[in-house]
Amino acid sequence: MTTKSAPIVSLQAPKDVSLNDINAELSKIWTSYNSSGNGGMFPTATRAATFSLVVYEPEETQQLLAALGFYTGPVDGIYGPRMEAALRSAQTKFGLAETGKPNPDILAKMRQAMTEQQISQGQDDGYVLDAGGAGIADAIASQSPCRVISLFPIGGEDEGVSAQLSAYCPVKKKNRSSLICCEYISLKGTEMALDRVGGLVQSLMIGGLPKFLWWKAVPAANMELFQRLAASSTAVIVDSSQYLDAQSELIHLQELMSQGTNIVDLNWRRLAAWQELTAEAFDPPARRAALNEVDRVTLDYEKGNPAQALMFLGWLASRLQWQPVAFESEGGDYDLKRIQFMSSDQRPIQAELAAIPTQPGEVAGDLIDLKLASTNLQADCCTVLCSETKGCMRMEAGGGAQSCRIQHVTPLQDQSSETLLSQQLQRWDQDVLYTESLDVTAQILRLA
Repeated sequence: MTTKSAPIVSLQAPKDVSLNDINAELSKIWTSYNSSGNGGMFPTATRAATFSLVVYEPEETQQLLAALGFYTGPVDGIYGPRMEAALRSAQTKFGLAETGKPNPDILAKMRQAMTEQQISQGQDDGYVLDAGGAGIADAIASQSPCRVISLFPIGGEDEGVSAQLSAYCPVKKKNRSSLICCEYISLKGTEMALDRVGGLVQSLMIGGLPKFLWWKAVPAANMELFQRLAASSTAVIVDSSQYLDAQSELIHLQELMSQGTNIVDLNWRRLAAWQELTAEAFDPPARRAALNEVDRVTLDYEKGNPAQALMFLGWLASRLQWQPVAFESEGGDYDLKRIQFMSSDQRPIQAELAAIPTQPGEVAGDLIDLKLASTNLQADCCTVLCSETKGCMRMEAGGGAQSCRIQHVTPLQDQSSETLLSQQLQRWDQDVLYTESLDVTAQILRLA
């Protein structure tokens, strides 16, 4: 399904500026537009006044797509519908599988094409706004005027940091006295060069307003740039579904939180429907006491990333006051993990996590099904939750689901990091439930 958005007014197409002139050039954009009224076609424009978002983008996919003419829109480091469409176009042109997702093959092709283009034509790396496209930047700006500062670390020799400015405003159908716009500041340089301008990045974050750092890589606690920006931010936003080694990185996230960093994991938000239905299954008074009989947990997830399964198990154990005491990895086709807990009344609880080889969905490691059961066959606690899209794969195949209460979990309408990010930017308080759950998840993983 193609996502559509409102047309966009470009107040300023990407413009190269010097680092010292960033604030002056931003002021010029608004002064120039509002004084002219853009020919009377649109109302006055409201500049960033709600929050600042710093995006650390550790790879150059979006920049290459823009430079080669596939991507049209703000170079903001955010993967959205525009990016997906651009990747599909690039993959088709270069004869690759059309997935709409970045991978080493398309990156290699684009790097080669970029080198050939620069040598043969010397083309400029600017791009033209596609007002008919759709991107998460539009959704963010349509709710709140904001400032997005994107950091693009690149390889090669340290030649300093280059800066580019732009500003865009979605045009809404409802009558408004002014356009609500976002400013975009893109900074490109080597890791060392970006480290040197960490103070500048901090100064560009608007004072007195919430400040978010979306770190689109594994948080580097020993990296000066991360330390500086995290200390200046209201919250550090991550997405554990992107981690290659989710087990060690979940421990790392918990350690950062214990040191005072407010971490927000977009992958945690994808568990909301599963958590709500699990809790609702034991809302009836007759079943409330039966919850204490649960001593068997089986959880299946899409093979590729165990973060969701581990965080859900941490949430369940934290709510029921189960203490993890043993962890065993069996491996095999299902990469089985068995965790033993001890309840507050000294009952042993066994949990099994299984990675199911299946057609990958929108997000790596999505939950497939869950079964809560008891060795006490008289206890009315057996509950099965199934993904609405994947069904109860192993649960029904095993024949035990018929005696359990079964519910289907309706997935989030859009699980993409970009959509969850736009929702997260409306709140910035610390999620105590996530903190407590991740503490238990880390305890589980340290047993391994």
